[in-house]
Amino acid sequence: MIIIGHYMKQTLLQIYRFYIDGFRGMTLGRTLWMIILIKLFIMFFILRIFFFPRFLNSSFVGDDKSKYVGKELIDRSVVNDRNTKGENN
Repeated sequence: MIIIGHYMKQTLLQIYRFYIDGFRGMTLGRTLWMIILIKLFIMFFILRIFFFPRFLNSSFVGDDKSKYVGKELIDRSVVNDRNTKGENN
């Protein structure tokens, strides 16, 4: 058991060193990673403010958010079922 743990630790350490050395040697890769991180920031923080309003934090929902979410899911599934059945007939 001790040998397997030591071997696993050495393997993880080698993988870690491999990635660290790879990131150190990057030139173009750093620029690409910065572009990726900036895009992720824009998608998850900036666009969220404008396109995804917080319905659950409004006073309309009230304190019982779980009932509101359950009701919305059921209502939307019922409407969706009616629409799909009406189109097929």
